[in-house]
Amino acid sequence: MTDAVRPSPEEIVLYEKDIKTKIATITLNRPDALNAPTIAARLRFADLVHRANIDDDVKVLVIKGAGRHLGSGADLPEQSEMLSPDSNVSLLKEFKIPDDGSVKYPPNGSFRYLAGVTNLYANSDYGCRSLQNFKKISILECKGYVYGWHFYLAADADIVVTSEEALFGHAAFRYVGWGPRLWQWAETMGIRKFAEMLFTGRPFTAQEMYDCNFVNVVVPRDQLEAETAKYAHACSITRPNDVVCVQKTFMELYKQYRGEYFGSVLTGFIEGSLPLITNDSVDDLTLGDDTFEKGLNNAVKDNDMQFPADWRLSYGGRKKA
Repeated sequence: MTDAVRPSPEEIVLYEKDIKTKIATITLNRPDALNAPTIAARLRFADLVHRANIDDDVKVLVIKGAGRHLGSGADLPEQSEMLSPDSNVSLLKEFKIPDDGSVKYPPNGSFRYLAGVTNLYANSDYGCRSLQNFKKISILECKGYVYGWHFYLAADADIVVTSEEALFGHAAFRYVGWGPRLWQWAETMGIRKFAEMLFTGRPFTAQEMYDCNFVNVVVPRDQLEAETAKYAHACSITRPNDVVCVQKTFMELYKQYRGEYFGSVLTGFIEGSLPLITNDSVDDLTLGDDTFEKGLNNAVKDNDMQFPADWRLSYGGRKKA
């Protein structure tokens, strides 16, 4: 799918605020594609978080998804050019630089071809850790799939409210091996549980995530919006914005003491080593031409079916024997 036929970033990421309550809402609005953000939509998300951070009419930011799911991660077809070892396209749009010939992007085969982008994910202005620098209160409403980029948001939000059927994880643990928020997931879930998710690639249920202190509350699906609204209301009436900023500064300093930003940069370096990774056999899921001819989404689904039913990423796959 080309950029011309993808929804605009303004269509994918909606924003509204209530000046009276000081509650702003970002809605990820691409339900037909499991709320997958394009690169442009991810950059718009970062910009909206930044704007809400400055806006004195905002104290609480609620992030939710349209439809049945929060989301299943980034737009994989759009990212396939970046992931393919045989691609040599410019990735300048990730850097907000027009691809008009005035800037030469590093060639495929150089370390900077991929590592330039993966290290960019440690920058809060580019949409993968934007909530870390947010000096207001962020609340994430989770339902259905909470995978990939949407799982990044769950690592970084202050409060996570989830419906009981939600699944948390990252398909990339199986087809790449890592994701930009490794450090924060390990810190929040605990080493033992995160190691299980990382090495098996299996998604965790909402209750499992509650048990390892990753989410704040689990409710039935029909109570999700009301529960999110309850948290947002309570947070909006507690203390003035200046007090919230002081509280969030404490939390930010604590996270940096624990190495959150260091972990982001370290993961970016690890991700940049992807072209050096070799497979053990022809049966391994690769990111080569054969995978992209088949389609990365299809390859991930086929690979998923090799795992025990209750460890599969898709709801459909989990129902099959």
